[in-house]
Amino acid sequence: MLVRYPYLLGILAALFAAFVWSLNFVVPFVIGDYSIFDFALFRFVIASAFAAIFLICRRGDAMGLKSKDYLIAFYLGFIGYLAYFLTVAGAAIYAGPVIAPASLGLVPVVLAIAGNLSRKSVSWQALSLSVLVTAVGMVLVNLSVFDPSSMATARSPALGILLAAGAVGLWTWFGVANQRALAERPEMDAAIWTALILVGGGFEMLLLMPAGLALGAFNIPELGLAWESAAPLYFWGASLAILASIGGAWAWTFASQRIPVALSAQLLVSETIFGTIFGLGVHGRLPTYTELAGIVVLTAGVLMTIRIFQGVKSPFSAPAIPADTRNASCHSGTNGRPR
Repeated sequence: MLVRYPYLLGILAALFAAFVWSLNFVVPFVIGDYSIFDFALFRFVIASAFAAIFLICRRGDAMGLKSKDYLIAFYLGFIGYLAYFLTVAGAAIYAGPVIAPASLGLVPVVLAIAGNLSRKSVSWQALSLSVLVTAVGMVLVNLSVFDPSSMATARSPALGILLAAGAVGLWTWFGVANQRALAERPEMDAAIWTALILVGGGFEMLLLMPAGLALGAFNIPELGLAWESAAPLYFWGASLAILASIGGAWAWTFASQRIPVALSAQLLVSETIFGTIFGLGVHGRLPTYTELAGIVVLTAGVLMTIRIFQGVKSPFSAPAIPADTRNASCHSGTNGRPR
């Protein structure tokens, strides 16, 4: 039934991606003495291993792709996963754990503008209002993070904010480039494309591991990987590899095939809403009036954006993924081409 409504499916997929990605906000509080780099290594490697197994299971389809498809997917894996993660981590290290995420709240606004510039879907007058509402909501939610106490924990606010701006640019680049690549490949299976990107990101992470060890970014050599101490790392690394890396990436690709990037960018605002709720839960407190107002305004912005884009033609015509390719069962395509 839902297959007949690609617009609705695209919205639900983008919201699901935002939800599972928001789980990243709780990671620093649940992995003990291990660093965020230890967690990233586990997550990327586990996700890429699952993706590689999936590609082996679908080797008939995977082998039917062109070398350019692999190069583009690996390139997207680098800018959207590895480079983005490194800039985010650097922003957190130099600007502090609170200011950096607040700066990354600019992503939905910048991506919405870039997406509409790349492929105009609605009038700028209509989009500007929802972008303005989103910006106001972001300011309200993050208003308290720029107080003196937050700034005092920052090692180098200028460098940290610069890295955060780089992260915003990378994710905007990824969002636009990914949809452009999919528009050039309307027959591409979302699961195959997601798996290629994940394999590329995981492989590139392993290539940078020696440099990370030399710089002391990993705590695994000192803490070890015994179950007694590393159980949270195993649990959260595997859970977010499956939910956020694989599930979120697949959902985002699925959404990119059905709704304009300017819309999916604004739906990404819900990641801030979910992340704020999770963060409040971790800290065991209720939201302030300002934070609550920000959540309400952000929600209004999301609903406003959905209304604006209602009835807008899909960014490109893409067939629904066949029922037999939406699972991870091991089988090969009979025609050797992406489905």
